[in-house]
Order: sequence, then structure tokens, then C-alpha cells
Amino acid sequence: MEERIVQFISALRSAGLRISLAETEDAFQAVERMGVSDRNSFRLSLRATLVKDQEGLPVFDELFPLFFGAAGQPPMLPLGDEMSPEEAEILAQALRQFSERLRQTLERLLQGERLSAEELERLARLVGLNQADDWRYREWMTQRMLKALRFSEVRRAMAELAALLAELGMNRQRLDQVRNLLQANQRALEEQVRQFTGQRIAQNTAHRPPQESAADLLNRHFGALSERDMERLRGEVRRLAAILRTRVALRQKKAKSGQLDAKATLRANLKHGGVPMQIKHRQRALKPRLVVLCDVSTSMRFCSELMLSLLYALQDLVHKTFAFAFIDHLEYISPDLSGREVSAAVARVLERMPSGYYNTDLGASLDDFTHTHLEMADSRTTFIIVSDGRNNYNDPRLELFRAIVRRCRRAIWINPEAPALWGTGDSDMHRYALECDDILQVNSLADLTLAVDRLLNRQ
Repeated sequence: MEERIVQFISALRSAGLRISLAETEDAFQAVERMGVSDRNSFRLSLRATLVKDQEGLPVFDELFPLFFGAAGQPPMLPLGDEMSPEEAEILAQALRQFSERLRQTLERLLQGERLSAEELERLARLVGLNQADDWRYREWMTQRMLKALRFSEVRRAMAELAALLAELGMNRQRLDQVRNLLQANQRALEEQVRQFTGQRIAQNTAHRPPQESAADLLNRHFGALSERDMERLRGEVRRLAAILRTRVALRQKKAKSGQLDAKATLRANLKHGGVPMQIKHRQRALKPRLVVLCDVSTSMRFCSELMLSLLYALQDLVHKTFAFAFIDHLEYISPDLSGREVSAAVARVLERMPSGYYNTDLGASLDDFTHTHLEMADSRTTFIIVSDGRNNYNDPRLELFRAIVRRCRRAIWINPEAPALWGTGDSDMHRYALECDDILQVNSLADLTLAVDRLLNRQ
């Protein structure tokens, strides 16, 4: 019983209820004092200690009977020995008209036999119930189990059996008894399957590791993310972009007047003898022009994808974004991103340039940019590199990087590696860092969001 209570509490947590260790201990103490012989007292002792508010009651009430049995479960009753030999012979003659499988099922219903544990387990493996841990699919899995038992054929066979018994001369009272018994036992069997399905999903849910909170996932290091984590973070990007958009809008409202423009103020007030009656301000350039080079190799892919996702979710705050991806050469990916999810666009880019751990060549990518896209870098441009600065001992082409940076308004490098690792092994980051206006270390989506906010705030 203790193990079943632990599983029940785990299922409640997986379903969204917050239950502390202290509350778990309270539940066990309550059960110890109240006992388990009285089902209602047992249920109330668990509910009082584990459920904090009204919203948790429906979840508790749904899960409790799945772990501790349902009160008033419909029974399955056998036909009994009250039939006369003539009636028994009529029934046997009618049953012989069906296939062996249907006859066995009808006989099971007439005898009031439930499905054995082995039969239920076999059905669970057949329909994939052992992998189900989502409550939304409970009824769907139940119907799959019933379909595997061919219950639709059984229902038709029950109607055909009643018609055959009438044709063979069974009296109406006995016929009604057989029909009602078959229907009641069939409903009880369906309920057995439904409860088993719910119990198995509840057990699967109880054994499922608790889902990490969004706040914890936002702070997880890029290197520790799984593809499942990324699926959740892709949804978080939209929420974070909305927050950033609000912040930027508030900053724009506060800074609407801009800086004092002394020359424009003097010109505007010449008619007043130079007395500054009308103050003029410089309008701030609030929408930056961005050129972004993202390393999409295996070690950097998640960081780069989330960076591009944030930037493209904030395009209304940016004058223009020219996006590039690189591993061992440069690809212009802005057309790929147009009208598509960034994850799908990155996947499409990787089809053209498969990622790997040991083929990154930023120097060659800078050469590609210089010869093909250099006109995109001008005095209005913020040049952004998203990379760990590891170049696999290739030529870093510092002279090209220096030339590009000099053409731009600002150069920002976003790097997930700690400064202590710069210059170690194949890292050229310590050389590139000397040419940058700003270097932002980001280890997680939370860091990346702050970096983008800082980037937009300094335009």
C-alpha cells in the first residue's frame, strides 16, 4: 500500500499538483491514524493532506479510483443454473452458429468472466498502452483496447444471438434474462478495460520524470539541452520576444525626445534673436540594421537557432536583419527564414551544409562574406557574430575581420564559452576579442534574451 500511495502522489505531481515532502509525510501519518479499511476515510485523509485548493480536486478525484479501485464497480454475473435442459440446449445450438472466437467471447459474457491480468497485459502491449503517459489519450487508448477485443463484432453477435434464441423457441422471459445479462456483463467488461487503461496511464505518469519548469529550462546550459528541451524553448522564445518588445516600446516612449541638437536649436531661434524659445532634439536611431553570422555546427546549433528565433520574432524593432550561417563556408539564410519557423529554416540550411564537431572554419566564412556581401556592412550596421571562436586551427583571417568591423557602427560577439577558455586549444577568441566593441557571454536562453535586450538598448 505504501508503494501505491507513493505512485499516486507522483501521478498527482505529474498532473500539475504541487506536493511537498512535508505534505507527503502528513499524508502517510493521516493514513496511519485513519487506516485503510474504510475507503471513504482513507480517501478523505489523502485529499485533506495532498490537495491545496479547489482546482486540484478534479485531478485528485480522477486519479484516486485508478490507484485504489473504484467504489461500486459494476459486477459481472453468471447466467446460473436456473435454465431447464431444453433452454440450455437451445442456447448451445444458437452459440454453435458463431465462429469459435465469437462463441468464446459470448460464453465468457454468459459466465460473467473478467479479462485476466495476462490478457490485459497482452492487449496493452498490442495497442502501445505501456508508452502512454498523457491523460488526453485515455479514452482513445480505451477504444483501441476495445477495438482489439473486437467489441463492435461482439455487440452485433449479441443481437444475432437474441434473434436466434427467439427463432429456436426460447420463451420471452428467459430471452430477456439472457439479453440483459449479456448487455450488463459487456458494459462491466468495458469498464474493466477503461479502468485498466486509466491505471496504466496513471502508473506511466507516476514513473515519468517530473517535467522541468520553464524557469529552470531557460537557465540550462546550451550544451545540456536535448531536442525535447529545444521544442519547449522554441515556444518560450515567442513569450520572451513579447516581453522584450514591451520593454523596448517603453524605452522608446521615455527617450522619444532624443538628445539636444544645439545647431538645430540655434537655427530655429534666429528669428527670436538667438534666444532659445524653441528647443530641437536629435531623433534617436531606434531601429538598428543587423548583420548576423551564426555558427550552426554541432556545438553551436542550439545557441544560434535561438538567437535567430529571437531576432526574427523582433523584426518590427529592427530596420533590417541580414542573417548568415556558417560552418566551413558561409550561407546567406535570410531567404530561408522568410515566412518559416527558424528551426525549420536551420534544418533546411543544414541539409546544404551538414554540421560536425571538427569542420568549423570562421576564417573561410569571413572570406566569403568579404567577397560576396561586404556592401551590407556600413556605418549603420551592427555586426554580430554568434560563435564560440573555435576555428579548428584554420587561419582566423583576422585582417578580414578587422576590415569588416571598421566598416560597421558596432561589432558584438556572442559566445557561450567562459573567458577562461578563450585561447585554449583551437580557440582564436582572444584574438577576435581585441577587435570587438562588446563581447556577451551567454550560456542559456535567459542569458541570450538579456544579450538581445542589451543589444537593442544600445542602438
